Amino acid sequence: MIVNAEGQVMGRLSSEIASKLLDGEEIKILNCEKAVISGRPDGIIESYLQKRDIGGPEHGPYSSLRPEKILRDSIKGMLPMKKKRGRDALSRLDVVRGNQDDEEGERLSKGKDDLKTNYITLEELSERIGGR
Repeated sequence: MIVNAEGQVMGRLSSEIASKLLDGEEIKILNCEKAVISGRPDGIIESYLQKRDIGGPEHGPYSSLRPEKILRDSIKGMLPMKKKRGRDALSRLDVVRGNQDDEEGERLSKGKDDLKTNYITLEELSERIGGR
């Protein structure tokens, strides 16, 4: 299954994808940098910066800076990683920045057009917390 994350809310998208991965589907996510996180942008950035500052270089928790890693970590948090089926499910996931092959993808959840609150894209978040 190919999913286009453009304009979709990250949390809702992550939960839908996690359940499909546990059912045994292979999923490729396109345009991950265009997914959105709903809420006040300054608060979201602040919480990600706090998460990154916990610990040191040799000690966790490690927080990702790239949009594809942020989305993958969100999905990983919704899988039972201590069990083999959770690890196998994560191995069936492929998160891609952009859409180089011009593939068509499905929409799984509500998008930013349905939001009545502020939001920030993963690309903007990544730039603000120091990613590439």
